[in-house]
Amino acid sequence: MSPPTRRLLAVVASALVWNTAVAQPPPAGPDPNPAGPAVTGPAPPATAADPPADGSEFYWKKVPRVRPFPRIGNFSVPPAGPGYYSALDCLRGEELKGPPKYPYPRFGLIQPSFFDVDNFAYLDDPKNAEHDFFDPLKRVRCGDWLFVTGGDARTRYENNYNNRLTQRDNDYDLARVRAYGDLWYRDDLRVYAEFIGAWSSPQALTPLPIDRNDADFLNLFVDLKLSDLDGQPAYLRAGRQELLFGSQRLISPLEWANTRRTFQGFRGFRQTEKLDFDVFWVQPVVPAVDQLDSVDNNRNFAGAWATYRPKKGQAVDAYYLMLDDTNRVTQLGIPRGNFTRHTIGGRYAGAEGDFLFDVEAATQLGSQNGRNVVAGMATAGAGYNWKDAPLTPTFWAYYDFASGGGENVGTAHTFNQLFAFGHYYLGWIDQVGRQNIHDLNFHLYLYPAKWLTTWVQFHSFWLADDRDALYNAAGIAVRRDPTGRAGSHVGEEVDVVLNFHLSKHLDVLTGYSYLWGGEFLQNTAGPNAAANASFYFLQVSYRW
Repeated sequence: MSPPTRRLLAVVASALVWNTAVAQPPPAGPDPNPAGPAVTGPAPPATAADPPADGSEFYWKKVPRVRPFPRIGNFSVPPAGPGYYSALDCLRGEELKGPPKYPYPRFGLIQPSFFDVDNFAYLDDPKNAEHDFFDPLKRVRCGDWLFVTGGDARTRYENNYNNRLTQRDNDYDLARVRAYGDLWYRDDLRVYAEFIGAWSSPQALTPLPIDRNDADFLNLFVDLKLSDLDGQPAYLRAGRQELLFGSQRLISPLEWANTRRTFQGFRGFRQTEKLDFDVFWVQPVVPAVDQLDSVDNNRNFAGAWATYRPKKGQAVDAYYLMLDDTNRVTQLGIPRGNFTRHTIGGRYAGAEGDFLFDVEAATQLGSQNGRNVVAGMATAGAGYNWKDAPLTPTFWAYYDFASGGGENVGTAHTFNQLFAFGHYYLGWIDQVGRQNIHDLNFHLYLYPAKWLTTWVQFHSFWLADDRDALYNAAGIAVRRDPTGRAGSHVGEEVDVVLNFHLSKHLDVLTGYSYLWGGEFLQNTAGPNAAANASFYFLQVSYRW
């Protein structure tokens, strides 16, 4: 066992012991809370669930508004009902009646932005029975003001064989800390600030731009209420901000990255029970290791996104996105910059009983280096959840397509994946992106316990156009045979991911992936390039 692995396991053991020590079960005797789980930690100050009769204080029950987290593709259906929802609950013999109200996901990756999760509103309910030693940091109120704080810290060990399809192995540690403060004045004004620090141990290859950022603001914005129609306010947001829409196939904060992705600019939005509508204009923020981050002034990203929820568990997205990039970039002889792309698309995803579905398609038009652009992507998946079967299995079958070709002459057909969550969708080794690709993939989720998630996926990749390049998860061209003689079969990949939810604060996420190179990777592998690759990781995360 390597020293980094031993260090990670030591962190897990000490954190679990600390959680157990500070949250001991109540002494034996009559249950002080027969209607719910045992109370642990100090109780928060008494609060009112109903508005004051004299109108002396602002009614906080629906503020801040929770932005529903859109279902990502090939989503799992975690078990519900009575049981142990963390390893700590199991060790203490505390069976809950249902999933806890704690707002963060019971998984090592926190995909939604902290500013979009439920800001611990359940603590305002006088009948609430779920308490925690961090409660005094949540929903601190002073008349018309509300303040919430929190964050997370994580460390991840990575072992890469033939890293980035080179013939070099790469063994290193990544660490990240995020902390936020969220201040509201009624529902009229919001000031949100979030710090991030991201570090890497020495690597055999040059660290990726998403690996390091010593200290900076991940988010720093102000929200102003513009109107309040039928009790559904509209807001304007100005400043540095993460963006997350729909499936995250095109716009994502990229939670896997050590730095996360953020933008700077303006966003207007309005949420109702059935319909959300957003418009935005932003510029991408470029992470800088040892200085303050700044925007890329050569890229402008704007769009409009609408989400309609026809029934519980289902959503329909419709969107228009415009990316203008005046940077001049060439990769493997392919001009990649100097373009304006207009993306029009939609998605319908959700569940109908135990049957699961996800369909999305988008068309891109525009110009690049004086040539026309006509490109597109499509994905279709069907799944089923056996909620009453042992292990609560969920199975998905998917087909993903993104067009390619014509990058040097005539009309450009290679789809641009914009700001995608590539790591989640197209293999955890990150050598395939949503550009010039076919991917037939299958996913199986199993829950041996309510606190243990097992996820197995299989991918079969081949190029959409064998004269175009293979693009990685960042959308960068990494291999190409302009003659097309290398073939189109990229290879197969298997990913196995396990998440151990040890307590409401602590998760251990680990996994192993292997990519078997097909004829394309084999025929394009030179003296310093590889056709096969593997990846192992072990991550410990703690959130508060």
